[in-house]
Amino acid sequence: MTSIAVRLEACAKTFADGTRALHPVDLEFRPGEKVAVLGPSGCGKTTMLRIIAGLETPDAGGRVWFGDEDVTALPVEKRHVGMVFQNYALFPNMTVAENVAYGLKIRGTARGERERRVAKMLEMMRIRELASRRIDQLSGGQRQRVALARALAVSPRVLLLDEPLTALDAKLRDSLRIEIDALLRSLDVLAIYVTHDQAEAMALGDRIIVMSQGRVAQAGTPREIYHQPASRFVAEFVGTLNRLPGRIAGDHIEIPGGRLPWARGGTGAVDVFFRPESAVLANGGRLAGTVTSHFFLGNHTRLVVDLGGNPVIVETAERREFRNGEAVRLDVDPAALFTLG
Repeated sequence: MTSIAVRLEACAKTFADGTRALHPVDLEFRPGEKVAVLGPSGCGKTTMLRIIAGLETPDAGGRVWFGDEDVTALPVEKRHVGMVFQNYALFPNMTVAENVAYGLKIRGTARGERERRVAKMLEMMRIRELASRRIDQLSGGQRQRVALARALAVSPRVLLLDEPLTALDAKLRDSLRIEIDALLRSLDVLAIYVTHDQAEAMALGDRIIVMSQGRVAQAGTPREIYHQPASRFVAEFVGTLNRLPGRIAGDHIEIPGGRLPWARGGTGAVDVFFRPESAVLANGGRLAGTVTSHFFLGNHTRLVVDLGGNPVIVETAERREFRNGEAVRLDVDPAALFTLG
């Protein structure tokens, strides 16, 4: 597989009924990178993926580039992309091997080469022993591997994945996420992965593109998206977020329950945000609160702590039991505080 760049220029999509699914977007996907497109249902992420694939045509003026080639008018079958759909779109009347070979057969690949490629893909996906099985005899995880094998068999220039783990149970999703990450990093191919699951996006993306209402809300590395969100929507969509009203007073910020160091200047009232893992239980902590709810989640306990009438979420690895009404002291790393415009 030879990796290429993909570039979208002013790509928008308006459907016949006037619905604007995607506002004009300019994006570049670099050769070999793994990009997660993240957002809620109806935000335009799948529409953008279908425009890249050639399954949708952008509005007038939009352009899709594969490397130096303008593929805007090129049909899907000539773009040499591999696609894995949410429902896998496998052929139930074919065996596993026949499904994997389908794209190669359509492209006129000679039988000997076709068989070699199928064998290689089945080996890569560790499903060689399933070659003669029919699709209805497979588990969800096995079907997902067949779909990936079929997409990769044709040596695509771009690999497009549209929420391929959504139909699986949580434990299987976690294990396959690890496998997909290892697979994608072993291949020199641009992979664009659409998902509404922030954990998948954080795990699989070298870069994340967060979308909202048909627009790109922010693009950046997982760490940038999580720790330096560009808007409140991004901050709240990617992870859990605590908000407290505050007032900057010199080198401190006064918030419900106490005060914390503040070295970023400014004056007056401001909303301050932090992630649950940035707060720690500490004897003599600078913030005083009361536990109102507690949830044991195995490897950690999630607490809801009331700070002067403002609930915040705190996650702790302490193994002791908590009780509602218990007084606690908290500290928050000042470097983990941020504000949003």
